Amino acid sequence: MAAGATTLSRRTFLCGTAVGVVCVAQSAALAQEHPPTSGVVIGQPEGAEAGRQILEGGGNAVDAAVAAALVAGVVSVHNCGIGGYGGHMVVARPDGQVRAIDFNSAAPAAARADMFPLDERGQVRGAIDRYGWMAAGVPGTLAGLQKALDEFGTRKFHAVAEPAIRYAREGFKVSAPLARILKLHQPRLAADSGMARLLLAGGQPLAEGATLRNPQLAALLETLAEEGSVVSFYRGTIAEQIAAAFKRHGGLVTADDLGAYEARVQKPVSLAWNGATIHTAPLTAGGLTVLQCLHALSALHWQDSDPADPQTTHLYLDALRIAWHDRLTLLGDPRQAEVPVERILSPEYAASCAARVKKVVADGKLIPGRTDGRTSGGTIHISAADKSGMLAAITLTHGEALGAQVAVDGLGLILGHGMSRFDPRPDHPNAPGPGKRPLNNMCPTIVIKSERPVAALGASGGRRIPNTMTAVLCELVGRQKSLAESAKALRLHTEGDATVRFSTGWPDKVVEHLRAVGYNMQSGAASATLQAVARDAAGHFTTASG
Repeated sequence: MAAGATTLSRRTFLCGTAVGVVCVAQSAALAQEHPPTSGVVIGQPEGAEAGRQILEGGGNAVDAAVAAALVAGVVSVHNCGIGGYGGHMVVARPDGQVRAIDFNSAAPAAARADMFPLDERGQVRGAIDRYGWMAAGVPGTLAGLQKALDEFGTRKFHAVAEPAIRYAREGFKVSAPLARILKLHQPRLAADSGMARLLLAGGQPLAEGATLRNPQLAALLETLAEEGSVVSFYRGTIAEQIAAAFKRHGGLVTADDLGAYEARVQKPVSLAWNGATIHTAPLTAGGLTVLQCLHALSALHWQDSDPADPQTTHLYLDALRIAWHDRLTLLGDPRQAEVPVERILSPEYAASCAARVKKVVADGKLIPGRTDGRTSGGTIHISAADKSGMLAAITLTHGEALGAQVAVDGLGLILGHGMSRFDPRPDHPNAPGPGKRPLNNMCPTIVIKSERPVAALGASGGRRIPNTMTAVLCELVGRQKSLAESAKALRLHTEGDATVRFSTGWPDKVVEHLRAVGYNMQSGAASATLQAVARDAAGHFTTASG
């Protein structure tokens, strides 16, 4: 493909941008090649542009990703922000050394396994785990971004924060999706003084095209920039202001909880497959589910099977469903629950899963399974690469739209609902607990070949993220296709039960085969939104979004 050429697929393209790419909104996924340059950033458009400027100024991929994340947290206010419950990042140095950063939200010290009582339908009474001050844990985003700069960056916080400060102070136009969200949630926003001040005008939600400014957030970021770090957000005057707001509104997070929080540099979880090594964020992120499925497919030699054979998709789907069953029953914060990570990733368990899958496919059946029926939320993912060969993948979120839908008035700080990502059943490994971090769906991932980072990728879209990442990695690593080709992978979404959503483009014979063996096949809403970048040995970049 010539530089600047594009490849379009059938799936929905959610607007993203990269260095040299004009942002377009259309029903397609976009892949584009770029000649050697200072690097590329792909993800939220204004954020990616801020990252591009950092790269052109000599910053590295991590500097660019952090700048992009900060801007995304201002402009994509419904998806993420510095009050968001956090996320995960994976960074590869040019020599192939890979590390992960966990900046997931932590539950306050007062959290208890039974803190969210259930009604007769098994739902949390009053949805207090999703909305309001009880739904918010300790925000991890700023700690994670600071840790990334300290460990892997070349720029200080004030340098990468300037674009976000400008957007917060000068404002930006309300998008159509944000306008719809504000209208939908108007009653709840009006009930919180901080949200009402920021997102309503005269009691009415800001309309599409209106200018949204957040001078309080601009002042907060300016303070941190002047101080040179985010320390006072967790231990200082800003932390005290946040803790006072929680106490005033009946929340649980205290100044001690904020002061105890830390972002963690960790080893990623990894899988060698077909000449490459896949590194993804460890628990409490969603990457373990992806690797479990890929390991079973490797044991099945799935990559050598005929893509046109319906049984190939049947194998794939049941391997994915086993991984989802284990995800929803076994996984939680490994520091506070017994989680069999080593067993799940062992060759023996992969072989066992493969044998189960092989048998049901041969019998024309499906593995029994069910889901917990919980909802999916949205996120922002950013991937970045620089000319040295460093790659970075970062996923961050409020959770669902506008998170807990409360804000710290005086700081313009919208809080994520990280507590909603716990399982409210007290005996579950993902139940709440003091200082515990909840299970989430984020899967920032880096692929290494011949000790060289070749691709950084991730996705946004709640529970659809692990399945989309599995589909793309099956093509990119399993079948050794290019990033542009892999981004066009047809998508299936399952959470472990017999209901399967499928994207357009699946052959009728595959869909009918799956229906015949007992799947409830439903079209639509099958895919998360991929944001990926690849770099070849000559320094050429490819980006893919959709």
